[in-house]
Amino acid sequence: MNDHRVIVYGFVIMDNHIHVIWQLRAGRKRNDVQRDFLKYTAQLIKKDMINNHAEDLKDFMVNAKDRKYQFWERTPLSVEIWSEKILFQKLKYMHENPVRASLCKYSDEYKYSSALFYRYGKDNWGFLTHLRD
Repeated sequence: MNDHRVIVYGFVIMDNHIHVIWQLRAGRKRNDVQRDFLKYTAQLIKKDMINNHAEDLKDFMVNAKDRKYQFWERTPLSVEIWSEKILFQKLKYMHENPVRASLCKYSDEYKYSSALFYRYGKDNWGFLTHLRD
């Protein structure tokens, strides 16, 4: 999904949630981008589970008219960031999340995060844009 709807500044993928700091490109609506992101990633998760974890897929079954499986909350938390100071606070908070969860000792050791990008400038993902202090 590389259609340039957003600029991604940072992310952390945890075992039961994800943090993403993104900026919408001109003409994009938050609800549309968020809906499409959740739908697209849910399709990828389902495909991976069918191929690699079929026995666990049943844990995500729901009784809904519009879907058989539910991977994301129906109303995810979305917070608008209005100042650079808050933006850097949020980035630091989310990068420290794996440390608080005892998944690593230092935030830049955690693979599923943009922390390494901010610490050493190494972009293993190819879609990050650096926030300048």
